[in-house]
Amino acid sequence: MSSVLGLRCKECGERYPKSPVHVCEYCFGPLEVEYDYAEIAKVLTRKRIEDGPMSMWRYRDLLPLDDQPRAGLQAGFTPLFKAERLGEALGHKDLWVKNDAVNCPTQSFKDRVVAVALSKAIEFGYDTVACASTGNLANSVAAQAAQAGLKAYVFIPNNLERSKVVGTLIYGATVLSVQGNYDDVNRLCSEVAGKYPWAFANVNIRPFYGDGSKTYGYEIAEQLGWRAPRHVVSPVGGGSLIGKIRKGLWELAEFGLIEKRETSMYAAQAAGCNPVSGAIKAGTDMIRPVRPDTIAKSIAIGNPADGYYAVKAATTSGGWGDDVTDEEIVEGMRLLARTEGIWTETAGGVVVGVAKKLIEQGRIPRDETTVLAITGNGLKTIEAVEDHIGETLPIHPTLDSLEAALGA
Repeated sequence: MSSVLGLRCKECGERYPKSPVHVCEYCFGPLEVEYDYAEIAKVLTRKRIEDGPMSMWRYRDLLPLDDQPRAGLQAGFTPLFKAERLGEALGHKDLWVKNDAVNCPTQSFKDRVVAVALSKAIEFGYDTVACASTGNLANSVAAQAAQAGLKAYVFIPNNLERSKVVGTLIYGATVLSVQGNYDDVNRLCSEVAGKYPWAFANVNIRPFYGDGSKTYGYEIAEQLGWRAPRHVVSPVGGGSLIGKIRKGLWELAEFGLIEKRETSMYAAQAAGCNPVSGAIKAGTDMIRPVRPDTIAKSIAIGNPADGYYAVKAATTSGGWGDDVTDEEIVEGMRLLARTEGIWTETAGGVVVGVAKKLIEQGRIPRDETTVLAITGNGLKTIEAVEDHIGETLPIHPTLDSLEAALGA
């Protein structure tokens, strides 16, 4: 069953047919997918979802495909667990971690959005896909394009972590390293998308791509026993994820699958690239672009496409936004690893660090259900921590050498 009516401008409401476009030709606002909720309501039940595959595709009725998915078939349905030891360290009694650092196939939440984007690109008849990326999206587009038999062109900033570059090249994609930051890369890709018949996941396919993130919210609610958390702390780069998690929870409430309640959303950013958290703290919804200067490269987007909507998601839900220094990011990564055995990338360190601040500030009460969105794997950002975790103890293969080293 296809429940997609078409596309609709988020600003002026102008409607468009299902097609690879992302900007309104009247007001230049972003387009989003419009669903026939009445038709969905006829079939959607908890049982229908629970009987579905153990992947994001158990929510197929709420995603913008006309046919069966053709990419990312194993993506999603990652663990959600109560983080007892991290909660103790942060002084919080009901803290949970949603761990997309183990997502399939490339260990980040981007596997969700790419699964939808590439499946939709195939529906539109494309044989070539592309993206502008700070790393995780590059990995996922390259991997899922290989699985689906598509050609892939990936555009990245030239200062990306080497592990993410290798993690893209391995799949056979053509990788273009652009002299500049992500915003320079994104501007170039907008031009390329206008000239070449390629499906850009986060340009002309963006309205469909973004809705893959709703599954992050669906899973949180289902895994909590069909209830919404009171608070969610989300990393913010381009600004889409925080709003899509909120929309996913809202949709489940509208269909009567969870009790209606407001979940406060919190935007977590690095101090060296904080256009969204900076706007929130300044009491404005106007995004002031910044030049990124942070180790958190996966969310280092100085002029986020959905920045305005990320601000709104936080402020209108009763949430907030904050940011942390590079030193606090590393400490957040180490704390999550030491307490819960999860090695997250720098974006996860941002989330832990900001959550610590919000709890200390009293913005997040210490006894209300709070979910931290961990969206990527630490193996992708070894450089961020390798100088902060100590060295091995060299010994000879003897007990005397061992005891001498331990004594030292």
